[in-house]
Amino acid sequence: MRTGNEWFLYNCWYAAGWTNEVEEGMPLARTYLEKPVVIFRGADGRYVALDDRCCHRAAPLSMGRVEGNCIRCMYHGMKYDPSGQCVEIPGQAKVSDNHRVHSYPIVDRAGMLWLWMGDPEKADVDAIPHFTPLDDPEWCGLPKRCYLHYEANWMLIVDNLADFSHLAFVHTGTLGGSEEYATESAQAVNKLENGFEFERWHRSSAQPPYLAAVTPWDRELKVDRRNFVRMYTPGVFLMDTQFGPVGWDADEPQPELLEFRNCQYMTPETRRTSHFFWEYLRNFSKDSDEVGETLREAMFKGFFEDKVIIEEQQKLLERYGDFQPRGIASDNALSHFRRVWFEAIAKERQMVASTQPSIQNAIL
Repeated sequence: MRTGNEWFLYNCWYAAGWTNEVEEGMPLARTYLEKPVVIFRGADGRYVALDDRCCHRAAPLSMGRVEGNCIRCMYHGMKYDPSGQCVEIPGQAKVSDNHRVHSYPIVDRAGMLWLWMGDPEKADVDAIPHFTPLDDPEWCGLPKRCYLHYEANWMLIVDNLADFSHLAFVHTGTLGGSEEYATESAQAVNKLENGFEFERWHRSSAQPPYLAAVTPWDRELKVDRRNFVRMYTPGVFLMDTQFGPVGWDADEPQPELLEFRNCQYMTPETRRTSHFFWEYLRNFSKDSDEVGETLREAMFKGFFEDKVIIEEQQKLLERYGDFQPRGIASDNALSHFRRVWFEAIAKERQMVASTQPSIQNAIL
């Protein structure tokens, strides 16, 4: 198994959480790339991300108290500003510059918090991936934006999303439908420097169960289904899904289409565990809470079908280290993504040597 240093790219923006996960006055504790981080919202509305270890004795700042734009450690009362600098030590007049914790750049884009784990000087906010439907009133999302925790390496989730033929077998009764979906319209992959794209059609097919549960059409109506998928580093999956009458043409205006816009963000927690954030938006029945809740339940059921397999896969790979994979034709996209990812890590390590300084005064 690779070490954490061999898995992680640092100088990029990672999805850290939906803003609705950060409650007012309530710090959120999460681990990213095997680093403990606390996220909170200051009185001025800005989000702050700090190392979740008080510099004194490593007490969790996430157990602390938000005060204005600062957070106070509730072990010995040290208070930190958004830059990570300690600005107050009860009973001590002088606070040195060394009394500080690391501060991470964090930015809100359409309700998703993006976190930069690398060199703050390289954190370009213009490079944050923005999924337009998230704040476009033409699209209606789920009743609440969603999160799952995986007991598995995030790259196994990427593998799963890179090959849609699994929908026919893992999701027959939920997201996929007929097993013909695995064979009828194989995807041609457009390989990019930072990921891949592909378009996949399934023509003259029964409506998949999740659509049939909410469709305004006759549920027996056959449809042509188009998926346009984009996967970008570090873990950004975007998909346009369109359903229309048999014979519809993607190059022609189609007022009859039922459409979805799907974003999924995968962020490493550790080399063995992952954060998974997602939203599923639609262009129909936008005023129906019932449709939104039905879709949310269907998506959760489908993602849990993936999750069960992926987490068992992780267990087997960890337990038995002698596994040698045998590739198949549909691995084209995932193989390219892995190559792009590990080449980017190698390039980053060449530019900045990754060294772990020794701790001179260890507590434990």
